[in-house]
Amino acid sequence: MTDQHEKALIIDFGSQVTQLIARRLRESGVFCEVHPYNRADKAFIDSYAPKAIILSGSPHSTHWDNSPKADPSVFTRGIPVLGICYGEQTMCSQLGGKVEASEEREFGRADIKIVADSPLFAGFGPIGHEERVWMSHGDRVSALPDGFKVIATSGNAPYAAIADEDRKFYAVQFHPEVVHTPRGAELLKNFTHFIAGFGGDWSMASFKDEAIAKIRAQVGDKRVLCGLSGGVDSSVAAVLLHEAIGDQLVCVFVDTGLMRLGEADEVVDLFREHYNIPLVHAEAEDLFLTALKGVEDPEAKRKIIGGLFIDVFDEKAKEAGGADFLAQGTLYPDVIESVSFDGGPSVTIKSHHNVGGLPARMKMKLVEPLRELFKDEVRALGRELGLPEAFVRRHPFPGPGLGIRIPGAVSKEKADILRKADAIYIDEIKKAGLYDVIWQAFSVLLPVNTVGVMGDERTYDAVLALRAVTSVDGMTADYYPFEHDFLGKVATRIINECRGINRVVYDVTSKPPGTIEWE
Repeated sequence: MTDQHEKALIIDFGSQVTQLIARRLRESGVFCEVHPYNRADKAFIDSYAPKAIILSGSPHSTHWDNSPKADPSVFTRGIPVLGICYGEQTMCSQLGGKVEASEEREFGRADIKIVADSPLFAGFGPIGHEERVWMSHGDRVSALPDGFKVIATSGNAPYAAIADEDRKFYAVQFHPEVVHTPRGAELLKNFTHFIAGFGGDWSMASFKDEAIAKIRAQVGDKRVLCGLSGGVDSSVAAVLLHEAIGDQLVCVFVDTGLMRLGEADEVVDLFREHYNIPLVHAEAEDLFLTALKGVEDPEAKRKIIGGLFIDVFDEKAKEAGGADFLAQGTLYPDVIESVSFDGGPSVTIKSHHNVGGLPARMKMKLVEPLRELFKDEVRALGRELGLPEAFVRRHPFPGPGLGIRIPGAVSKEKADILRKADAIYIDEIKKAGLYDVIWQAFSVLLPVNTVGVMGDERTYDAVLALRAVTSVDGMTADYYPFEHDFLGKVATRIINECRGINRVVYDVTSKPPGTIEWE
């Protein structure tokens, strides 16, 4: 499908914000993929055939032993290359320049001054113009390779932006991909559209048609079993598949007992009544809760839930008369976040229950029509497919469900308490008109009891944490600044209506350093 589009390649050296480069490019209509440096060799790049290459940041230093490098062919293809932070440093180091550790490091907001005309800064301002950016580096370039010139400087980075205009090699020491660089998206668009000549042909309308054609080509006349988790991703995947192959699709909704309040009924009604899609409703609460009994480690929970998910599918596939394919709502961030470099600089943050393939015993092939998409792209695709707006706008919900919003051991009693409290929280957010402003909001039942006074009685009940964040893509996030009156109202309702909770707290951690979910 993507062979029909102009493509950019992002080579990842381990930065935790590499995905944001991809998001900025996608937003401007440029299709791109992120691939780790140690898998982006000449043969791979040849087969991918990018129109331009971007080199990401990294926690590494170019002067460390065995520091990651771009394949030399990156610089001999005659295509534009942009280096970002470490990407600038490895570009300089590999092309004959010098990089050194600096005592004057730059972390956070900084101002750069444009010192030479360059298409990279087209539209930013004349020579001498100062622009706010976001820096995060300890090393810096100390000597440029032949052919390069300085196009912007900062107080502690004399080579804040450099260019070899003849070869169309550009590099910046700052991070244009993060929101803290206000016009970073414009800079990236200058690189892709102005310098590299991308037309911006990537859209959800074109993706839908191409995805349907690809599904039909992959599946043929075979049957497909689609796993529904209740969230937006799997639902959009199911509707896309139904449009592509009709009655060849059977959906299986596994009710783990770890869903939000009323969610199972909503899913069943949407697919059976609204779309008339064949749906098997597997009620497996006892199975999942029994397997999770006494398990506290969040990664272990994810693996248990993922394994049981597959087991239930296996069973339901046999009951339905078998299927040749299993469809999942896997997204691109799931894929990236679940993969750690083989000996490289990044680390696996968490495993995603739907990434990593199938047990051989299932004898089914995977269909993952959303594997190339980010969350906001999935919502756009849902609208293209005509899903109800209220369903498309639903906040993200993790595949393992409430299992990872109950730190420590999971039980039905805890799940029921959390379900009720969370429903109150979301209800108040909707009443306040804030639901669509917030990227994700949820409650967490903490493994902590505190003393309280209710009436004239002493209580010793659980603490509930509330979480709400704003985000563009889920890769970075800021906590939502609720008014204290709002939080007080929510806390009062929850304590009054949810037996077992006597204290409510609000999480004001951003991502990074935290994650959005609690686990």
